Amino acid sequence: MDLQTPCNACILMNRKSAPLRHSYPQNNIIFPKNRRVIIVSELRTPGAVNGSSQSPSVPSHKVTVHDRERGVVHEFFVPEDQYILHTAEDQNIKLPFACRHGCCTSCAVRVKSGQLRQPEALGISAELKSKGYALLCVGFPATDLEVETQDEDEVYWLQFGRYFARGPIERDDYALELAMGDE
Repeated sequence: MDLQTPCNACILMNRKSAPLRHSYPQNNIIFPKNRRVIIVSELRTPGAVNGSSQSPSVPSHKVTVHDRERGVVHEFFVPEDQYILHTAEDQNIKLPFACRHGCCTSCAVRVKSGQLRQPEALGISAELKSKGYALLCVGFPATDLEVETQDEDEVYWLQFGRYFARGPIERDDYALELAMGDE
């Protein structure tokens, strides 16, 4: 008798239906009187979420992110050796981002309390770092941390506004018409 291992489709067809279980943490939503929604994630270590093994010798820190755009507050733990943004995503927490490499200002935050390391944050000048700005995509928590998301355009203007001293560039229809005529 030749026994074969069933394929995934056969296994799924013959399996009794069971309730779906998600690996994401449960969220508790709190509606305080001041109408600001606070989402408190079940605080789990990243290893418990994504299946990786985490060294017990690496300390973790509580990170609180006030998301101004969405009007929510996220609280979660991040090990010192992992990026804040990646750990948040592993815990199904949605935060603003774009490049994931520290080159833009989409994930920019202002530190309200605590400290973080961001050796690869090329998208923020040393001057802005000294004023408390940071990038979540390349930031490692050094202590418990509380941050507030910032508008990307606002941070970009703070960083590069001095190079455009006259303010934002205005549309010049006449110059555009001349340029289009040359083509």
